[in-house]
Amino acid sequence: MQLADFSTSLWSILPPILALTLAIFTRKVLLSLSVGIIVGSLMLSNGSLAQGVSYLFDSVTSLIFNFDEENHFVLNDNNVNILVFLLLLGILTALLSVSGSNQAFAEWAQKRIKGRRGAKIMAACLVFITFIDDYFHSLAVGAIARPVTDKFHVSRPKLAYILDSTAAPMCVLMPVSSWGAYIITLVAGLLAEHSITGYTPIGAFMTMSAMNFYAIFSIVMVFIVAYFSFDIGPMAHHEKLAMEQANNVQETNSAVQGQVRNLVLPIVGLIIGTVTMMMHTGNQALLADGKEFSVLGAFENTTVGISLVVGGMTAVLISTILIVLAKKLSSGNYAKAVIAGMKSMVGAILILCFAWTINKVVGDMQTGKYLSSLISGNLTPALLPALLFVLGAAMAFSTGTSWGTFGIMLPIAAAIAVNAAPELLLPCLSAVMAGAVCGDHCSPVSDTTILSSTGAKCNHMDHVTTQLPYALLVATATILGYLVVGFTETPLFGFITTGMALFLLIFITKKR
Repeated sequence: MQLADFSTSLWSILPPILALTLAIFTRKVLLSLSVGIIVGSLMLSNGSLAQGVSYLFDSVTSLIFNFDEENHFVLNDNNVNILVFLLLLGILTALLSVSGSNQAFAEWAQKRIKGRRGAKIMAACLVFITFIDDYFHSLAVGAIARPVTDKFHVSRPKLAYILDSTAAPMCVLMPVSSWGAYIITLVAGLLAEHSITGYTPIGAFMTMSAMNFYAIFSIVMVFIVAYFSFDIGPMAHHEKLAMEQANNVQETNSAVQGQVRNLVLPIVGLIIGTVTMMMHTGNQALLADGKEFSVLGAFENTTVGISLVVGGMTAVLISTILIVLAKKLSSGNYAKAVIAGMKSMVGAILILCFAWTINKVVGDMQTGKYLSSLISGNLTPALLPALLFVLGAAMAFSTGTSWGTFGIMLPIAAAIAVNAAPELLLPCLSAVMAGAVCGDHCSPVSDTTILSSTGAKCNHMDHVTTQLPYALLVATATILGYLVVGFTETPLFGFITTGMALFLLIFITKKR
């Protein structure tokens, strides 16, 4: 089927903008995504209903399987593994709840954590352990922190914000993470393509990370929000509701007396199982290419999906063994918990599948290519970092993918900077990284946004609307920082400007 070409047309942004606008105003995520998908399918098929239906069917089935050139059945391993991991995490969460482990951990934490502030800071600090992958962080930390934040009446949207604003920002800064490894690979190719020998790929990445003002100050903002209870916009409403409730709703009030170790050991198994499998799959890929093992090389070549599944299976197995040893849960109640856990993930799985579908539609509409064409070669070079940040944010917001934005925008940013302002090469690349994370944060169709609301067991649109004001404050300060970098060519001045601007914006917002 010949798809219509919208790579140079403003119409290419219609499906994502339509879906995002409807989602924000109707709060019906699946309905909104459906409208965007259907409109995009009809546009790509030149208005032909039959071809539109055929395209839509192919797009949906390709999420799970495909056929290669020789018409052989090929499973979409990554998507299937992510869905399986969600089911496993749902089962694990249910088992921890019915076995009393969540309640035991909450009671243990309550003796050591003295209030809501401590619960929020604890949730934020866990990112320093789980930064290897954003999916892993959002879901694993959600399972660990939720009983504690519930106990201290912290709203679910606040927990979702903490998860989301520490997941991608930390992952994008760390070289030993799935994000860092991916970006280093892209940067290595760009340095080779433009014959740049002044930096090694890892050295360039670390320099870019130091200039990723949005990611750095998003994490700073999380700790400010957690420590000072800086609640603005819809977040203030949800926090007030949570405080007014005598007892925040628990997932399951189990009559079984649990033990803290029954929560800690499965989570430790989840972390160890995932990291071990990431190292193994990465090493296998290195050996296949005739390369020696290295931690960074393993992360560059790892298969995240199957690693998460192995980690999830390890955690469920450990939890099951502990339940059997405790002899406090009948086989019938165990089976009911497993089924309930899987059912609890159905909503998240549906939203994720719809988001993947509209991302494919947006890719075929070539929305990213159109947005990238908006940067003209006649622009003042000093404005490039700030403009690339804004464009990267717009692209990630409309497409729902940071990684896709990296893949499209980093080569474009490198080509522009090399020709217009070589001294701003790394600031421009860093601005793209920052913009991609910013747009990813704000987008209702982003995987990380969806999984953060899933990890917190929070209404998805409540998470989107409560996080947006914080993201916009950091984004505004970041733009000012990149303007200073562009005109002074001094990243330190940009960093200081971003920090001062953010604290000024916080002060003004708090006063109002």
